[in-house]
Formats: sequence, C-alpha cells, structure tokens
Amino acid sequence: MLPMILWARGEERRVSDLPAPLPLATLVPGEGPWEVEIGFGKGRELLRRAEALRARRFLGIEMVSRYYRMVRDRAARRDLGNLLLIRGEALYLLAVAVEPGLAAVVHIYFPDPWPKSRHHKRRLVDPESVDLVLRLLAPDGTLCFATDFVEYGEEAEAILRAQPGIVVERLAGGWPEGPRTNYEAKYVREGRAIVRLVARRDGAAELPLHPAGRGGVLVAAGPATGEVGGEAIRA
Repeated sequence: MLPMILWARGEERRVSDLPAPLPLATLVPGEGPWEVEIGFGKGRELLRRAEALRARRFLGIEMVSRYYRMVRDRAARRDLGNLLLIRGEALYLLAVAVEPGLAAVVHIYFPDPWPKSRHHKRRLVDPESVDLVLRLLAPDGTLCFATDFVEYGEEAEAILRAQPGIVVERLAGGWPEGPRTNYEAKYVREGRAIVRLVARRDGAAELPLHPAGRGGVLVAAGPATGEVGGEAIRA
C-alpha cells in the first residue's frame, strides 16, 4: 500500500507521522462545519464548494495519486486554506484516522460499484462498511450519494433505509444546481440512468451497527503509539 499523504494549507506530510485520530481542527483551524468527500476524483464538486463556502472546512479523500495531485495543485493555486486532502484508502482512514460526528455533509459520487458479489465488502455502502461512513455524520448531518450503476444504487438505498436513525430520500431528478461531477455531466448528456440519494441522520442518538452487518464489522489494528499506520482488517 502506498504511504498515505495529507495536504493542508500548502504543506504536505505523511499521515503516519501524525497522531490518530488526525488533529483536523489544528490542521485546518476555524469554526465552520466540516464537509467530507470520499473519492473526489478530479475535484469538481469539492473545489467548487470549498471556493464558494470559505467559512466551511472540507476534507477530501482519494486513492488515485494523479487525481490527488491534480486537486492539490488546483487548491494551492486557489489558496483554499479551508481544504484538507488525503491520498489513502477511505475505509481504513474512516476506521482509524477521522473522528466520528465530524461532518455536516458527506459526499460520495460515482464510487467503484465492485459489482462481483465477493467484492461487495469493498463498497463504501455495504452492510459491513456503511457504519464507517454514517459515523462521520454529525447530528442531523446529510449523506449525498450518486451512482450510474443502478443495481448498486438500489442496494445502497435499501441498506440506508434499513439503518436505524437514518432518513432517506431518492431524488426524482438531478441536483438543484446541476451535475456535481464530470462523470455525472457526461452521463446526463448520454441519458444514462442515475440513482441519487440524500440520507439524513435523524437527531443526536447514537447510530447502532447496521442490522445486516454486525457479523463482519470492519475493525482496525494500529500501533500502540497511536500513530496512523496500521491496516484495516475484517473480523
């Protein structure tokens, strides 16, 4: 696995050199609420929102190095001091490095659907991993999700609806402001079906483990020093 890299306010460092959970409030000071985008790709929505909403703070997670570098360089040119980027594996980072209840909004757009059944556990929205995503939400926080893989979208909708404390809406059309990613703009032009979901955490009650995922909940093993350097494993 490539070393995980973090960029914030013009400075880049290894995630393994930082304590766990990550001191995000120190890395990006401020009072504004956090938004998190998992798998930001070319960063169309992440950069747009970070530039338009400077009072908010943004965390973007991306596995693909060339996309991470592209968005890092664009963020630096735009002087986006409210944006923090991490190149790394999302489920591991959510399990170990990011505190629960951080985000007012979590964005997931066109993630890898891992269509083969034996790979479903790698999905961001799967009974065994969805807890890691939903635990990011602050009380009354919102998850925005979109995919052109309709089967996955419908499965994700069913998984989210089965989670106690989550209220789900499936949008009949597009987002009010239009496509949020380059993929979405392309797929809209092509007339491809897209599943768009908005899921809200209902109040401040603690979210239980997903009823269908308790037997395979994702856990993390990290060094005794508290550094972010272990590997995610499944029980």
